[in-house]
Amino acid sequence: MELTALADRLERISVDYAEREGFIRDEDWFLLKLGEELGELTQVVLARTGRGKDRGWDDAEVEARLAQECADLLGHVLLLARRFGVDLDAAVEDKWLRWEQPRPALP
Repeated sequence: MELTALADRLERISVDYAEREGFIRDEDWFLLKLGEELGELTQVVLARTGRGKDRGWDDAEVEARLAQECADLLGHVLLLARRFGVDLDAAVEDKWLRWEQPRPALP
């Protein structure tokens, strides 16, 4: 997998963003930011399923926002794991991929 390489790229972007905006990315920030991004994703999913406030978004905008918020959440999970020294490549292999079953060949 290439999660570690992606996390390294996101780290550089996040550091630049923090410097530009003037805040410190401490351990609390990583978790709080992840919570913020989950909230934004939740908002979009509620809008997409008709269970949220009408924000005036058309279907295309909802789909675009859904993709963006999924990307934000993934990015911040990668950043949090990197901050705490989690090897996500190994963790995904251990937690998820060990359950892969070989599929029988089609005739």
